[in-house]
Amino acid sequence: MTLLFQLTLFLYLLATAVYVAHFLSQQKKVRAVARAMLLVGGILHTVYFVVRYVAAGHTPLTSSHEAVSFFAWSMTWAFLSFWWRYRVKSPLISLLMLIAAFSSQEIRPLAPALKSNWLPVHASIAIMANGFMALAFCGGVMYLLQEREIKKKKFGIFYSRLPSLEALDNLNQHCLTLGFLLLTLGIVTGSVWAKQAWGAYWQWDPKETWSLITWLIYAAILHQRLTVGWRRRRAAIMAIAGFGAVLFTFWGVTYLLGGVHSYVG
Repeated sequence: MTLLFQLTLFLYLLATAVYVAHFLSQQKKVRAVARAMLLVGGILHTVYFVVRYVAAGHTPLTSSHEAVSFFAWSMTWAFLSFWWRYRVKSPLISLLMLIAAFSSQEIRPLAPALKSNWLPVHASIAIMANGFMALAFCGGVMYLLQEREIKKKKFGIFYSRLPSLEALDNLNQHCLTLGFLLLTLGIVTGSVWAKQAWGAYWQWDPKETWSLITWLIYAAILHQRLTVGWRRRRAAIMAIAGFGAVLFTFWGVTYLLGGVHSYVG
């Protein structure tokens, strides 16, 4: 099982390196190789979770290693689902996998409160939402880099290598919409599970509170896009800021605020 994870990590790192080579050379064959490596890595990553599920006897989403690894898996498949339409590149997948690699890979007994059929539903949906928000973040960063060169009329390394501003804005909207729907489902399924486990739909646990704050931020972003017409630069900046809330909910709450949803301890 460890070997399978290491092989997946190696493929992700290699795919990132080849994507960098493609970014510099702009050779389509190099991009095809990188994409194939990422696809094989995504398949092996899926197999890894299946094997870990069999070994643990429960859905492997209850430790820091498992959560971060699944975050990377979600972003991988979010990326691959858009590859035919957007030329998006991101080293975040490899970074997440490196973080997962340095986290304890020990399989721990499942806490009584987690012994529920809601575990795979709620946890997987919530983390998959993060994957699409991460892709929106990457699109936002690329938008600002591309726009900067266009405004200065200095067409450097990014202008010919990144998607158009319109394509990046569309990517932002698609990812935010899908991510927001998944985030909403994650909160709803979590509330139903909380009622089943603790007798109340909402307890204002730190992670519950910050999940709601994150949801409100993205709800405001989408509302402004639809009603006021927040697009392009402003939408890119908000996607980046919103992802900061995602990261704090995912990591900051766990290590700084604790609570019943903490992976620590």
